[in-house]
Amino acid sequence: MSLQKPNLKNVQKLFKPKKKKRGTHKIGLPPASLIFTGDKKQEDVLINLITYDENDFYEEVINLNQLEDHLKLQKKVTWIDILGLHDVEILEKIGSIFGIHKLTLEDILSVDQRPKMEVFEDYIFSTLKMIQCLSPESPIDEEQVSFVLHEDVLITFQEKKGDVFQFVRDRLLDPKRAIRLRGADYLLYALLDAVIDNYFIVMENVGERIENLESQAMTQPGNETLNALYLQRREMMDLRRTVYPLREVIGAFDKYAEHKISPETRPFIRDLYENTIQVIETMEVFRDMSSGVLDLYMNSLSNRMNNIMKVLTIISTIFIPLSFIAGVYGMNFDNMPELHWEYGYFYVVGGMAISVIGMLFYFHKKKWL
Repeated sequence: MSLQKPNLKNVQKLFKPKKKKRGTHKIGLPPASLIFTGDKKQEDVLINLITYDENDFYEEVINLNQLEDHLKLQKKVTWIDILGLHDVEILEKIGSIFGIHKLTLEDILSVDQRPKMEVFEDYIFSTLKMIQCLSPESPIDEEQVSFVLHEDVLITFQEKKGDVFQFVRDRLLDPKRAIRLRGADYLLYALLDAVIDNYFIVMENVGERIENLESQAMTQPGNETLNALYLQRREMMDLRRTVYPLREVIGAFDKYAEHKISPETRPFIRDLYENTIQVIETMEVFRDMSSGVLDLYMNSLSNRMNNIMKVLTIISTIFIPLSFIAGVYGMNFDNMPELHWEYGYFYVVGGMAISVIGMLFYFHKKKWL
């Protein structure tokens, strides 16, 4: 990783505080009340349909009325990607088509939902955070994505267009890939794997950002650096809330959903669990580094202050004998013979200069300078 000084002029923009939605408008409502708690991030709700098997692949953006017609003809693996959650009516109709419980729909619409996994009689439901960070200078973009696995149909719910699933789509286009030979449960694994793999990219960028801040904290400890460190520490706390529940979410697939996950897919789920543990461990390391950089900043600032105080103390010490000599000969007594010397002034100034040089030599010998 290359160490670069962060642009502190843009630090407030980079670490722009996120507005946390507290969901206070849902207080007092009965359970399973379908209310979208996020922000509208695109105009229309898009339904992207992908069906495939070993020999054929088909993709089309459809409307809600066409969905049921496609399902009647469906004899292949189907991936229904819902982009946009702001239209509650559309999501309620989709839930009715696939028999999705109202509590599940409520979790899908609550975009601040904690990552979780639940097994129902007819489907598996899982939701987690999909995060993206294109470079160390880019802010972290967080979005909730939900998965409903219903027999050979996988439904994904996203807040907006733009995700980390393009590599999976590219693999689906290639008939030679193993994903075309497997069922919807393997597609679910592939999408979860894409989300978790992207966590490694985000962690790498966050680690480089922390190293840049560490360099800045040592060389230029100032108010802007301190603000960046505090905001970075808060970002790591948000990341921890996002990443830490992944272990129990992925682990639940192998523990509670054995009857819905094929034996061929289970080893991949276990491998995904190991990747999740690695992400969590990396996050904890960077979280400790973030706290350590703040301590480094305080130590650097204290050391800088000590150096300033040392210089001021040396200057004050040098002027002590000078002030003493000036004070003695500033008393103006009549019987001070030195006052009547022809070269008295030069002797006194010379003595002052010798005392200054002697003290500087002594300080240098002691390595105080």
